[in-house]
Amino acid sequence: MRIIPAIDIIDGKCVRLSKGDYSTQKIYNENPLEVAKAFESHGINYLHLVDLDGAKIGQITNYKILEQLASKTNLKIDFGGGLKSDADLKVAFECGALQITGGSIAVKNPELFQQWIATYGADRILLGADQNNGKIAVSGWTETSELELIPFIIAYVKKGISTVICTDIAKDGMLLGPNAKLYKKIISEIPTLQLIASGGITHLSDLQKVAAVGCEGAILGKAIYEGVISLKQLEQYILSPQSFESC
Repeated sequence: MRIIPAIDIIDGKCVRLSKGDYSTQKIYNENPLEVAKAFESHGINYLHLVDLDGAKIGQITNYKILEQLASKTNLKIDFGGGLKSDADLKVAFECGALQITGGSIAVKNPELFQQWIATYGADRILLGADQNNGKIAVSGWTETSELELIPFIIAYVKKGISTVICTDIAKDGMLLGPNAKLYKKIISEIPTLQLIASGGITHLSDLQKVAAVGCEGAILGKAIYEGVISLKQLEQYILSPQSFESC
């Protein structure tokens, strides 16, 4: 299972929110590149980079941070937040994103998102399925749609999506453990899906839980920034995940 740390950006700074609430913003580092290099130095190969300013206003905003991280590290970056047009997508890829995650656009402009899937392929276009009480949330989680989570994912799998990042908003930033039961249900209904768990990863045992139900990857944020999981522990986990089975 891939280990994917997250860097969330507001005003060019590395922050975390609780349950996606912008009023809970906490700045952890004013230099995202420093954070990204620390990840890389501990054997991490992947990064989930979120433009929270862009997610809120509906237009890619912190693209210079993306460009800096992509040009000065070898991290494989999945970028999301504020991607609402072909121009936004072009900027993201030109600035070094290996992949992009579409969340709100998949709800609000499905025709354009389907066009991106057809043009760039499932290797580069991921679906962001952020759920709040079983419904898909959009616009930086400031709105909840009427779309049911699993039917929403199934519809896009039929349109070519193969990888989904599913965030349980109630768990995000709370350090209370992931919703492994939810991920198990999704995978049982869509066994071909490459599912990335996001929200609530707190301990190394949580990585084992989401791996055990079949998740292809796990995104970690606050647990790293609060020091609950150290980068050294993640490095050891990446090298030998089996040795942590009893954690």
